[in-house]
Amino acid sequence: MMMLRIQQVVPNFDGWKRVFDSDPLDRRGSGVRRYHVYRAIADPSLVMIDLEFDTQAEAGRMLEKLQQLWEGPGAAVMQNPKAWIVETIESKSI
Repeated sequence: MMMLRIQQVVPNFDGWKRVFDSDPLDRRGSGVRRYHVYRAIADPSLVMIDLEFDTQAEAGRMLEKLQQLWEGPGAAVMQNPKAWIVETIESKSI
């Protein structure tokens, strides 16, 4: 599995979440199999998102879409976005 791991600062979480929930980049149509949204306890304006894909190519295309969103309308609801494509090496339930 490939993961697109995103980290960003969101000064207004509720406003950001409304935009996220509106799904402006069509997660399902872009190949996202599952996603997780995390919020830091020590700093609630820090949000992390994991988008899971079957292929690196799908993750790369989504990263390109995200970068366009961040440079445009996304800048109104987030700051300092960063993203990495990472590969799941091991996952184990204990």
